[in-house]
Amino acid sequence: MARRARPWFWKARRTWYVTLDGVRHNLGPDKEAAWDQFHALMRKPSAKRVASKSIVGLIDRFLDWVKSKRAPDTFEWYRYRLQRFAERYPDLQVSELRPFHVEEWVESYPDLSQTSRRNYIRSVKRCIRWAKRLGYIDENPIAELEAPVAERKETFISKEEYEQLLGYIRDDSLRQLVVVTWETGCRPQESLRVEARHVDIDRKRWVLPTQESKGKKKPRVIYLTDVAFEITQALVDAHPNGPLFRNAAGEPWSTDAVNCGFDRIRMRMGQDEMSTQGIEISDDEITELIPTLKPTRVSKGKEVRKTESELRKEAKKKLRYRIAKDLAPRYSLYALRHSWATRALESGLDGLTVAILMGHSDPSTLARVYQHLSHNPEHLAKQVRKATG
Repeated sequence: MARRARPWFWKARRTWYVTLDGVRHNLGPDKEAAWDQFHALMRKPSAKRVASKSIVGLIDRFLDWVKSKRAPDTFEWYRYRLQRFAERYPDLQVSELRPFHVEEWVESYPDLSQTSRRNYIRSVKRCIRWAKRLGYIDENPIAELEAPVAERKETFISKEEYEQLLGYIRDDSLRQLVVVTWETGCRPQESLRVEARHVDIDRKRWVLPTQESKGKKKPRVIYLTDVAFEITQALVDAHPNGPLFRNAAGEPWSTDAVNCGFDRIRMRMGQDEMSTQGIEISDDEITELIPTLKPTRVSKGKEVRKTESELRKEAKKKLRYRIAKDLAPRYSLYALRHSWATRALESGLDGLTVAILMGHSDPSTLARVYQHLSHNPEHLAKQVRKATG
């Protein structure tokens, strides 16, 4: 007797699916909505349920490919964005896809930065380009769609800023991650994945084998300072198996969790600055924002209306967040990595050595990424003095 179809949750994708007539359908991340969509599919005639060239179908195939061919962080980068696109257009066919679909989707997230807008568009373009290359589709309907230029960010963190940043970190496990990144200049994907088996105690270094390194061309070696080595030793003793760096709950740090940690730091810094400047949120500002908020919330699986008190509290929180965000810098592990490289170059370490320590396969990357040093007159004057003896 054939097994009856029913939705199932794919944990790696954080999404519900159902397979009908040999076709896997993406039902989204919400369980209740997934079952509603499942019942709607079951009410359709069998022939109408087949969607071999649907956008959702292509996204699923592409994510399967990324999961098998690329690093876990890369898979998650695409999964997060493409899942949102699939939720926006669950029934869209490739033959119907046009550039305006992508642009309208991106425009539905008004708070995205220009760089985030670029990444959303790039994720969809990459998926469709992949589908054409492998022959799933004959033409790329969004080939002419342009992505905005990424915003250039100043990522250098001075020693003084670093000390201030540490003062705002309340979580010791996040502090360990921040300190080791500052001390070594390692990539976030390296620190988040390093395990005890990667640690070379005798030489005070991490060694990621070729298959686990970026690009998968050669082993990645990260040399540790005394401070970074001391933290590593303690973590090896605490976690002999699995990732070394874990949050306060004992779970391995994820990219999203780290970013949330930095967001909380930014809020604390911004709120302190609000207090210093005497900035307060007025009742008029709160009242003006309330009509733009969603009037309902989900409670025990049901949608209920928010009270006036809840709406005012939510509005005040959003306003406080917006102001604090403008008053404090946005730190990240990558900013710490770039700061390490800048400090190394300014200290007189030659570019080839810096490139090797950072794991760059092409030393010219330094010239492109760190060309801001050419605008530092003190650094250049120091190098001239060193060159002339």
